[in-house]
Order: sequence, then structure tokens, then C-alpha cells
Amino acid sequence: MAMTVENTTPPGTALLLAAAPAGKGRLIDATSVLPTLAAVPTGTLTRTAAAGTIVELADPTDQQTVLTRIRAAAAAPGHLTVCLAGQLHLDARQRLLHVALARTTPAALRYTALPWQWLVGELKPRRPGTTTVLVDLVAAPDAWQQIRAYGLALGVGATLYGRVSPPPPRHRVAEPAYLKAVAGTWRSGLNPPLAELHAEAAARAGADGSLFLAVDATPAPPATVDEDPLPAVLAAAHAGQHDRAESLAATWEAWAVRTHGPGSAQAVHWLEVRADLAHLAGDAVRSCTLWMAAADARLARNHAPDDATVEAAVDRAHHEWQEVRDPQRARELGARLVALRARVPGRRRGAVEAVRRRMEQLLRHGTPETLA
Repeated sequence: MAMTVENTTPPGTALLLAAAPAGKGRLIDATSVLPTLAAVPTGTLTRTAAAGTIVELADPTDQQTVLTRIRAAAAAPGHLTVCLAGQLHLDARQRLLHVALARTTPAALRYTALPWQWLVGELKPRRPGTTTVLVDLVAAPDAWQQIRAYGLALGVGATLYGRVSPPPPRHRVAEPAYLKAVAGTWRSGLNPPLAELHAEAAARAGADGSLFLAVDATPAPPATVDEDPLPAVLAAAHAGQHDRAESLAATWEAWAVRTHGPGSAQAVHWLEVRADLAHLAGDAVRSCTLWMAAADARLARNHAPDDATVEAAVDRAHHEWQEVRDPQRARELGARLVALRARVPGRRRGAVEAVRRRMEQLLRHGTPETLA
């Protein structure tokens, strides 16, 4: 169910996802929190002044459908709040965490559940400081052991609050008491800072051996701006330290946003650095996404479509898009790129037609062999 409430710029988005397997595999009554969350004022959920979009997924069954909804929410320009209630499992082959869906079974976990890394990957390109994730999760025994040892993280730029609980006693189903407490506070008309809200919800939910998460991964402002940080960022990338390079660039982007404002020249500069870092890391999808975001940001600053920096950003996005071999991702990115190319044709003869022609191939065939 999707509900849009009007007014405010840019609008925020809230994704409410609650899921657990049916039958005896259910460890938590995840969807019981949705009525309370749905009664929270939209602006409180989206963390914006008033308006925004709320997307609710109650016991979804298909991992690709959930991924598509997450991807669309993550692509929205405003603040994103994700409220996630459910249970975590570890796949036996790769030992990776998955969020169970309504039809998830242990034997088909990799194909019927949502990999945690998919959520991490979709949130990663977002501007630091614009993503809040609140979770109330129960972990199956093997997943619980891994989380106790290594924790649960989303990466740089996203703020994560919530709890992960061990499996309940046999024949019992847990309640998402933490998220219910959060929603109850919001429904009462209060909207305290996240750290305060978390502490109150954790106290009301009770310990029960749970692991409580309070991770503000939004990078802190740099201690000094006396030296150009770009050489250190690029040196890390060229040394193969891609996560470190991305973390440094995200730190400086967050500082630029706080110091000069969203969409400022300084913030856009670091957005473009992150796009280039994604290219160096071989992540064409993320690089294309970030280059398009940079072009959009420059156009929003009233740069002309034939401005050299705008054309360069669109050309880079076009190049990265041509390297995307996953048909679904290529179609999704291509739809945005077609619209952007129509606005910014660039100086390469036939660029607009080239984008449209490749999109036609994708829509007609959609196989990796047709993407070159």
C-alpha cells in the first residue's frame, strides 16, 4: 500500500516493512506493529515538516518485489525513514544475514528471504545524514550468534537504532515491543531526538537479553579544513581501500552539507568524488546513480543544460550505465537516464538516440548479451 500526502519540499519517505514466515517458522508477530505506525503523523514518520510518502509492506512474499520498493524509496531525494520488524536468519552456504519474508523456508532461504546486504547496498548511495533505520528484529539461533559476535551495521551515512533479540522460547512468538514503544511515543504527539526516543523505547521494551543498537554512522565533521583531503581519498581508492575511500569522501560530503547546505557547490563536489570512487571500485550501478544525482543537483542550482559540468556528469552517468550488465538495474537506471539525456543532450553526436536505442533493446530482450 502506498499513500502520498501533499506539500513540503523535498518530501520525505517512510518505508514500513513487517514480515515473518507463516506457520511454525514464525518467531515474531511482526505485522502487529503496523496499525500503530500507520496512525503516526506522516511528517513525524518521514522526519520532515509535514508531507511525504508512506510505503507499507505487510508480510510480503517476493524478495524482488521488496527490493524494488526499497530501491524506489532509497532513490527519493528527501529524508528516508525505514521501520523494519521481522526476523533474521543465516544462510548455510555463504553465512549471510537475511530478513525472512512470508514464504521463507530454511531450505530456500536465499531465494525466499531478503538479503541484509541488499538493504545495505540500496542505502549506500544516499547522501550521508538523510537515512534513519529503526529495527525490531528477532534472530534465529545461528544468526543470533553471528550478530552477538559482529553486530549489525548499515555502513557509512545511515543512522541505525533498534534492537535484535534472541529467539523466543519454544512455541512462543515475540512481539515488536521496541517499535511499538517508538510508535506510541510518536502517536502521543512527542517527537524527541532519536537518541532520546531510542532510550525510552528500549526501557519500555525491556531487556530480555536483547542487543540494542544505537549507531549514528553519519560521519563527524573533520577536525580541520586546512589541507585538501582529496589526495588522501584518491590514494586510498588507488590502493584498493575502497571502503575507506568511500568513508572519507562521505565524511567530507556530510561536512559540506552541514556547512554550506544541501545542493551547495561543495556538497556536489563531494557527491561527484563519490561517483568517481564507485567507478574505481567497479560499481557501475552506484557510479551511474551518483553521477545522475550530481547532474540533477547542478540543474537544481540553475546550471544551464549545456553547462560543461552538467554535461560531464551526464556523460559519466551514460558511460557507467553502458557498463551495467544486470538487465533489471539497467532498465531502472535507463528510465532516469533517458529523461536526463533529453534535457542534457551533451556534445556527443547521437548520445540521446544511443540511450533510447539501448533502452529499446532492454525492453525488447533484456538479456545481458544485448547490453553491450
